[in-house]
Amino acid sequence: MSNVMRIGGVIKAKPDKIDYYKQLHAAPWPEINDMIKQCNIQNYSIYFKDDYLFSYFEYTGDDFEADMAKMAADPKTQEWWAECVPCLTPLETRKEGELWASMEEVYHLD
Repeated sequence: MSNVMRIGGVIKAKPDKIDYYKQLHAAPWPEINDMIKQCNIQNYSIYFKDDYLFSYFEYTGDDFEADMAKMAADPKTQEWWAECVPCLTPLETRKEGELWASMEEVYHLD
């Protein structure tokens, strides 16, 4: 797994949308899970604390930008995002174009 890219992100949840966001992710649409796997993402987790969400996943493909473009172009993924994104408040410190703010990896144990 030497070509694995580990990615962490953080975002805030809108307090009035937390339950709905949790409900969506308790039973994600099968097409969403399939697309995530098709785009070479594995070990994808989302954690919740107070009103913050932390995500972690591993990317095992050869072209991250192309796989993310494939996911973004998928109509079912766009439907899913239309449900999820209104539940979120991006951090002001995120990079241009990011929804979830990228996190710096400071430690990893293989």
